[in-house]
Amino acid sequence: MEHYTIATVAEKNPDFRRVLWTGKHTQLVVMTIPPDGEIGEEVHEVDQILTFVSGVGKAIVSGETRNVAQGDLVVVPAGRKHNFLNTGPNPLVLYTVYGPPEHADGAVHRTKEEADRLEEQGKDEPPQQ
Repeated sequence: MEHYTIATVAEKNPDFRRVLWTGKHTQLVVMTIPPDGEIGEEVHEVDQILTFVSGVGKAIVSGETRNVAQGDLVVVPAGRKHNFLNTGPNPLVLYTVYGPPEHADGAVHRTKEEADRLEEQGKDEPPQQ
């Protein structure tokens, strides 16, 4: 059994992205977006559910924008263009579930730049099903 006090684990995460658990059909990831940072506009071939633990930001999904804060949850269906921006003075902390997995099992990306570089190099591929 995997068990997490997820808000605490997410708050303690210093990295842009850290994969906590990867299963056959889903993946659990914590993220910390620094002030003035963003996830970056992207489109996944998987569904994504993001839950915000602390900080404030903006969610942009398919051209629709909403403010997000602690306790908010945003669903991004596969194929939808999206971005999440930190608009506050503190880190925007969240956890997200991908279905199926989107990143390499156990991946840790300290910064967005590192995450982007590894993705471009093909070094952040999910496990083959």
